[in-house]
Amino acid sequence: MPARALMLQGTGSSVGKSLLLAGLARALFRRGLNVRPFKPQNMANNAAVSIEGGEISRAQALQARAAGVAPSVHMNPVLLKPESERGSQIIVHGRVFGKATAREYQWLKPQLLPKVLESFQILAAASDLVLVEGAGSAAEVNLRAHDIANMGFARAAGVPVVLIGDIDRGGVIASLIGTQAVLAEDDAACIKGFIVNRLRGDAALFAEGMRFIAARTGWAPLGLVPYFPPARKLPAEDTAELKEERPKSAGRLRIAVPLLPHIANFDDLDPLRLEPEVNLLLVPRGKPLPADADLVLLLGSKSVRSDLAVFRNEGWDIDLLAYHRRGRGLILGICGGLQMLGRTIADPEGLEGAPGTSEGLGLLDIETVFRRSKHLREVSGTNILDGSPVQGYEIHLGESFGPDMARPLHLLSDGRREGAISADGRVMGTYLHGLFTHDRARAAWLARLGAAASALSYEAEIEATLDALAAHLEAHLDIEGMLSLARSSPAPPPR
Repeated sequence: MPARALMLQGTGSSVGKSLLLAGLARALFRRGLNVRPFKPQNMANNAAVSIEGGEISRAQALQARAAGVAPSVHMNPVLLKPESERGSQIIVHGRVFGKATAREYQWLKPQLLPKVLESFQILAAASDLVLVEGAGSAAEVNLRAHDIANMGFARAAGVPVVLIGDIDRGGVIASLIGTQAVLAEDDAACIKGFIVNRLRGDAALFAEGMRFIAARTGWAPLGLVPYFPPARKLPAEDTAELKEERPKSAGRLRIAVPLLPHIANFDDLDPLRLEPEVNLLLVPRGKPLPADADLVLLLGSKSVRSDLAVFRNEGWDIDLLAYHRRGRGLILGICGGLQMLGRTIADPEGLEGAPGTSEGLGLLDIETVFRRSKHLREVSGTNILDGSPVQGYEIHLGESFGPDMARPLHLLSDGRREGAISADGRVMGTYLHGLFTHDRARAAWLARLGAAASALSYEAEIEATLDALAAHLEAHLDIEGMLSLARSSPAPPPR
């Protein structure tokens, strides 16, 4: 019997679709169902390596984990990685397909729909239920003509839709009913139920609101979900999470992170954020890098040379060089951060922007050249400085070489020596993401900076949070009602 499928769409971006799908996947996994997450199209610079050695959004990798399965390129067949305000790199089935402006991409979508439906069929053949996540707002009627992310997919694959509204941002009644009002009749007919997410306060006060929405739309009310604070422990999908004001921790170890426009794989910070000894200082544009930091951490970037130009425009290059001269703490670059710390970054083919070469920050004696091939792999090994274990993954363009690469940071299990250390030992760089996820590796880094790690088991914390989220949704969603709405709907053959 073909797998059933159900799609979660939202009245807007960041209404909680990804989190609700992860929690629902874990809840159904705990019931013994074979579940697969699926997002036809995602836009994010937080990526993960799939079981096939391709890349998908970090959100779908988390959802796969919640469902108890390995992440696959078919869970996110189209990934858009923004490189500028108007253009993105396009990843299809885990590999670079090309790049396009937002306008150009609209005309590419009809070519990509068969690939999306192919992936959906593959997942449906391997599961009892496919949980599908929409993108952005279901009401983007201006983009409907070639849509593959929301109603365009739902109609092509015959998948029923549950619409999610966010009460925390206000106007949830109008946003839900308004979505029905602006949709074409055939699209609106796909929506079978609704969820109101992120309630703070007394649920009884919105009972009449739930009845009003149901009566006006004809949709089944499937739940009023209270805000779930532990969600902050789970990897976030996009940089909106980094822009939120966070209370300063009491941790004495100060780690400063400059927030650049195209920052990528910022979930490298998540394990550090949970350490009591760490005070993570996210430095926005317009603010100087703190002179008293114990570590300045440069994260990855989807547009390295562009972000390096912003780094200089903010005067952070002056701050960083002064910080290094004072000799107080360490500097670490991860992936794009490693490349920025070198002497030059060359992009002769214009793979991340206009062709050319940029002068780096000069704190590592290395040079980087972007190549067309992309490195995508999971790795393990040891830290050469102290023998601590290393586990992580690589997602990057570019090859780096130079004298400081002769002082590597890691010895990997495949025999490669990886990373770079400056002659004075105070500037380090690596291409490995996930550097702080392994508990012993994180403890070694904190010890290097003069602090002690807590008893935190990061992977166990993620598992416990997913279980708690599942229990939260079991208590507040009509999961049986959602399952009854899901129907067997294999996609037609690719056109």
